[in-house]
Amino acid sequence: MPRQVDHADRRRLIAEAVCELADEHGLEGVSLRDVAARAQVSMGAVQRCFRTKEEMLVFALAHIGERIGRRVQARLVSSPAQSAATALGHAATEVALLREEHRAEARVWLAFLAQAAVSEALAGPLKASYAALEEAFARLVEESGAGTARAVPLDPRREARTLLALADGLTAHVLIGHLTAGAARDVLDAHLTALFEG
Repeated sequence: MPRQVDHADRRRLIAEAVCELADEHGLEGVSLRDVAARAQVSMGAVQRCFRTKEEMLVFALAHIGERIGRRVQARLVSSPAQSAATALGHAATEVALLREEHRAEARVWLAFLAQAAVSEALAGPLKASYAALEEAFARLVEESGAGTARAVPLDPRREARTLLALADGLTAHVLIGHLTAGAARDVLDAHLTALFEG
């Protein structure tokens, strides 16, 4: 009797192969043939899972976004008694992908980000991902009471957008070697300190 193939597992396996190839060569180095070889499946198996390369890339982008999202969520629930300010700092650090073990993931994320500038199919999921993060960050800024002592109160939504832009910028600066991961963390910590104590 032929072995049953778990379609969802195969799609995840292919998404991992896409991410590995994107890490090594950028998205321009991702072909269906190379993905099949890396995933150790046939071209037909890839084509049964994804009708087009674009569909495969969209799925891989969602896959990596979910992985980052799960890590952020795990970080937030691992210390339920933490303050909203501390939770926001942990979440922003996870999103910035500054740790050495996340360097490959950071390269892949930025490769997708660059491609999304010219691909609406990739831009859509990225916008949705950023919107969800913005919502979570804005809620944490609001819960923390940041800036309540200021003459002009902070806008949680604007602060969340600023933090997301800072996280992405720091990711890029670390990847190209302009900043070390430690220097990038210092920048992020200084911004958060100013946000909560300024």
